[in-house]
Amino acid sequence: MFLYKKPLIIAVIVASGLQACKPGVASIDAQYFDLKGYFTGEIGRLSKTHPIVSKSVSHNDTAQSKSIRISDWESELALFTGSDINKPAWRDGYSITETPDSIIYKALKPELKVRELSIKRRSNKVTAIVILNKTKNILYNSTEKLAYYPDSLYSIEKKQDVSLIGINHYKIQGKF
Repeated sequence: MFLYKKPLIIAVIVASGLQACKPGVASIDAQYFDLKGYFTGEIGRLSKTHPIVSKSVSHNDTAQSKSIRISDWESELALFTGSDINKPAWRDGYSITETPDSIIYKALKPELKVRELSIKRRSNKVTAIVILNKTKNILYNSTEKLAYYPDSLYSIEKKQDVSLIGINHYKIQGKF
C-alpha cells in the first residue's frame, strides 16, 4: 500500500515546488513610472471624449494636414505604450533623477531601446512626457522622439537610416 502512495506523494510535492517557483505577474513591482498604465488611461479617456485633432503628417519633404476624430487611440499612441520601461529584463537598467516637478530616467546600458524618459508634473498631475528611443543594428539606425502633452499635443519624430535604402524622416503631430 505504501508503494502505491509514494509516487502520488512525490508528484504532489514536485507539483507544489514547481508552482512555488512560478513567477507571477503580480510579483513584479513597477520600479519606474507606469507609462503603459498611464497611456491605457489616456486611451480610454480620449476614446470617450472623441476630441477633434488637427493632425499633420510629413515624410521627408511631403506633408499633409487635416482635422479628424481619431477612432483608434490605441494604435495612435502605440509607440508611447511600447516605450514602457517596466520590463523584468530592464530592471535596474536606468538611472533616476527626481525633482519635485519631474522624473528623468536615463538608460545605463547601450542596448536598451528607450534611452531617456522624462515626465513633468504639476500638483502630482502629468503635464508632459518626452521619450527618446534609439535602435541600432547592422541593417538600420532609428531614432524616435515622442512627446505627449495631455489635452494639448502629441508628436512623433522618427529618423531611419536603412542600409541600401537611405535616410527617411517622419513627423506626426496632433493638436487637440
